[in-house]
Amino acid sequence: MSRILVLGGTTEASQLARALAEAGVDAIFSYAGRTEAPIAQPLPTRVGGFGGCAGLLAWLREQRITQVVDATHPFAAQMSCHAIVACGEARIPLLALERPAWVAQAGDAWLHVPDVDAAVAALPAAPAHVFLAIGRQQLAPFARLPQHRYLLRLVDAVPELPLANAEIVLARGPFTEAGDRALMLAHGITHVVAKNAGGSGAEAKLLAARAVGLPVILIDRPVIPKRATVASVAEVMDWIAAHTADRGV
Repeated sequence: MSRILVLGGTTEASQLARALAEAGVDAIFSYAGRTEAPIAQPLPTRVGGFGGCAGLLAWLREQRITQVVDATHPFAAQMSCHAIVACGEARIPLLALERPAWVAQAGDAWLHVPDVDAAVAALPAAPAHVFLAIGRQQLAPFARLPQHRYLLRLVDAVPELPLANAEIVLARGPFTEAGDRALMLAHGITHVVAKNAGGSGAEAKLLAARAVGLPVILIDRPVIPKRATVASVAEVMDWIAAHTADRGV
């Protein structure tokens, strides 16, 4: 029998979980465990890391997984690389469900940078009010610029921040352009720093920045080794069905 592992954490992963549950597919949904209360899924769910490539490989074999769908965040490069290695070792088919990156439109003032350190370097020397919309994992480099005031939007509260002059807004997306525009105006934001995650759930900040005329420093996605990739849940379901048929199930 087929048994699917979904590496989740995105809106698309949740959509896939619903499709698999409705189709009666035997599947397990995996969260990295970075949020205190992850969204409940209609599939059996595990939370936490696997213990690197070796741990993931052992888990895949123990659970008799036949196919893996990587629907993690586009910046979860380490997990994606571990999946490539472990699935290759186990000879298990792997498919990435990856949403397209955002592309600048008329009126956007984007500066593309390769990583977080480059985003720090791109901020002005003069004090600015920065909407730092990058999550909580990579805040420390911005402490090198203590003259700025930072606005952070996070899902969970953080007991300690590496930034001395920062304010936190607790919220879970999806967000709206009107809401993000109001947020930016209320906090006097002058610059936006974001990761090019793609998708519609977090795009509102870019639409709002365009409407207000704010510059955006956009961090490009990390490079992940080549793998089979699709952009829709329907394509994933077709892929699962094809591999199931190939196995004679």
